[in-house]
Amino acid sequence: MNLNRRVWALSGPMMLSNIALPLLGLVDTAVMGHLDSAVYLAAVSVGAMILHFIFWGFGFLRMSTVGLAAQAYGENNAQELRQLLLRAGMTALFIALLLLASQHYLIEWALYLVQPGDSIRLLTIEYFNIRIWSAPATLLTYVLLGWFLGIQKARLVLYVMVFVNALNIVLDILFVVGLGLTVKGVAFASLISEYAGLLLAIYLVYRQISTIKGRCQWAVALHWPAFRKLISLNLDIFIRTITLLFVFAFFTTQSARSGAVVMAANAVLLQFLTFMAYVLDAYAHAAEAMVGQALGHRNKQQLMQTVNACMKWSAGSAVLFMLVYLLLGEQILALLTDIEEVKIFAAQYVYWLAFMPLIAVWSYLFDGVFIGATWSREMRNVMLMAVLIVYLPVWILTQSLHNHGLWLAMFLFLLARGGLMAWYYRKKLTTINFEAVSNRD
Repeated sequence: MNLNRRVWALSGPMMLSNIALPLLGLVDTAVMGHLDSAVYLAAVSVGAMILHFIFWGFGFLRMSTVGLAAQAYGENNAQELRQLLLRAGMTALFIALLLLASQHYLIEWALYLVQPGDSIRLLTIEYFNIRIWSAPATLLTYVLLGWFLGIQKARLVLYVMVFVNALNIVLDILFVVGLGLTVKGVAFASLISEYAGLLLAIYLVYRQISTIKGRCQWAVALHWPAFRKLISLNLDIFIRTITLLFVFAFFTTQSARSGAVVMAANAVLLQFLTFMAYVLDAYAHAAEAMVGQALGHRNKQQLMQTVNACMKWSAGSAVLFMLVYLLLGEQILALLTDIEEVKIFAAQYVYWLAFMPLIAVWSYLFDGVFIGATWSREMRNVMLMAVLIVYLPVWILTQSLHNHGLWLAMFLFLLARGGLMAWYYRKKLTTINFEAVSNRD
């Protein structure tokens, strides 16, 4: 298959999967927003936000699985593809059990940070206590979706995501509108959908694995050096993810300290980054699978051609976003908010977001390259350096610029991430052993 077609065969379904994610949130909001009290909507919003941050923190389960599966796929190492499912699946279940065991402390700590009112607090706890039981399904699904992408079956990822979201929408309407279950209805709809999605993913894995030679061996799956490699990858990516969460949490906190208008305007402006990420992340997902396969082959030319192809499509999309934001930025603001003072204030910062795609694209792309190559230590180091040497110092030195200083810190943070990862990539090309490997069944 032509290289550009392969990029689109992987990135296309991932774009559609990314777009499907916010659809569920919109339906939850619409269903809750039509009830007789705003308390229900507020409680679901707070509960969903808490769970999003908890589960997003364990997104390394997908990322590490993609890289290792892609490399095993490139090596034609059928046995390792099987063992990886067991190894990563056991890791996901262990983490899920820890979350379930500590659920009381998690919700209490989260509510202490958020500080909602008493009525919202009680309903949020009710929502959380149901939804947290989806942890095993959610984390195992991360593993299986990562495995699908690693073996370049992006359409299977799309099938699972669309199924989960469609079922959730149907159950939302049934439980909330039909049965009047309010917060419990939304929580149970999500819980059932997550487990149904897991069952579908397991079925699709079974169909794929039945075509792969070999059999699962627990002794091999539990072999400590392989497990240690997986744990090391996961820990590095976890630190990287928590650091990234800190960046956006810090940004939101500083926005809030500047007043309601600034906070609302920055929240709206961050949606520009979110829209862009739906597309650019898809190319990064394609890079994860294709870079891992190239390294599995120990093929330097294939690796460089893959990165260049993904880079071309990512850069082209970034330029397109820049033009759209430059020409239609204020119109997009008008679609996102009707509050006049928020629109007027946010309009001063549209130019930051217009040029942000040209800067952010490289950090998104190289995230995919590094995940596929399992260069997790370098990912971790880049993130820590970008935050500690660039983001925080720039914010400290530019406080006199107020909100412009905050956006400048974000702009240079993304620039530092992309630049450092590009430097690491060039360095790695000179140190990797690209000797051919023999095929294994």
